[in-house]
Amino acid sequence: MRHGFLQFSLFLATASILLDIYVYHGFKPLLKSWSKTARRTLLYIYFGINIGVAVALLLSLTNAGKPPGMTVMHQWLLSIFITLLVTKVIFALVLLFNDVYRLIVALSTKKEDRVNGEGFLPQRRKFVSKAAITAAAIPFASFWYAMLKGKYDYKVHKHTLYFEDLPEAFDGFTITQLSDIHSGSFDNADAVQRGIDLANAQKSDLFVFTGDLVNNVSSEIEPYIHRFKQLKAPYGQFSILGNHDYGDYVQWPNDEAKKANLMKLHQHHRAMGFRLMLDENIKLEKNGQAISLIGVQNWGRGFIQVGNLDKALKGVSTTDFKILLSHDPTHWEEIVRYHPANVHLTLSGHTHGAQFGVETDKFRWSPVKYRYLDWAGLMVEKGRHLYVNRGFGFLAFSGRLGIWPEITVIELKKGKPA
Repeated sequence: MRHGFLQFSLFLATASILLDIYVYHGFKPLLKSWSKTARRTLLYIYFGINIGVAVALLLSLTNAGKPPGMTVMHQWLLSIFITLLVTKVIFALVLLFNDVYRLIVALSTKKEDRVNGEGFLPQRRKFVSKAAITAAAIPFASFWYAMLKGKYDYKVHKHTLYFEDLPEAFDGFTITQLSDIHSGSFDNADAVQRGIDLANAQKSDLFVFTGDLVNNVSSEIEPYIHRFKQLKAPYGQFSILGNHDYGDYVQWPNDEAKKANLMKLHQHHRAMGFRLMLDENIKLEKNGQAISLIGVQNWGRGFIQVGNLDKALKGVSTTDFKILLSHDPTHWEEIVRYHPANVHLTLSGHTHGAQFGVETDKFRWSPVKYRYLDWAGLMVEKGRHLYVNRGFGFLAFSGRLGIWPEITVIELKKGKPA
């Protein structure tokens, strides 16, 4: 996997350099009045930044396959590289559109009709270069906003769900959900604290965390244990594991080291006051009535599949009201929604909503939709509910744009669904 990733990175770096040459030529109409020294200085700065970032990224990735994997520095280099690459692609597309037009004009113009001093192709006009700069400035500014502010711009998503068979004692019962903390990516502890304070301010009856506490290694969460330990709810704090928590994305010296890392992560869950659920269930009781909270290990299409729903359901009655914590929404897609046990509500995460997209009242889009049927928010099928949290943290790209970090609050109500 590491070898393939490095090959892909090398391909991107090569493509980026080729783009650099094309884009620099696109600037030339704006530089005619500049001195030769000024043009040369700009050339050195432009290529120095772009090639420097690409080389630094490739060199840094040579050690990314070993614990702890991608660090904050790796992710920042990758994010800057992506920002520059997308900016150049947009700039180049505007140039390409104009160059195609120039070629058509050249092919349709007789030699004797050409403007004096021009060659086969008409010269690029300044307004085209200006248009390209304007178009490219949009993703450039947006990506920097995503990296500097968007990744910590926490949003509270509140939903009220109705169930006819909800025990009356739990009418109005509230749940706060966090998912995908990815503590190894954090670079601003004060901003993380604001998110924790916002989650605590919801004053829900129950707190749940649905996996991916770390990127790869258990030590990533250690600087933040005292912060996440502040999350409290009257009916407890419960958690499960996500695919990143098993340490599968780095090469360990041996199996014992990998197992020790996972066991240490279990201890960190306890240190934060989280009851880690490993294919098991617990009764939450209120005024003589109860609901079943079920937690499974990770089960995901294309990812680690160790979660055992049947084992987790042992001792749960078919008539019990059931809430399931399962990290990957494909578990619900492929197993939970068809299972004989009627799981009323499944809480998941995993997708991050790709950390990029558009969400309005009438339109939602993210590239992750082409990978996941249910990638963010609520899905209901035959009375079985799935909620996919957009994630509290971030991974790889050190930012969020349009799909902001989420704190979910769900209120359970007794009654007919609307």
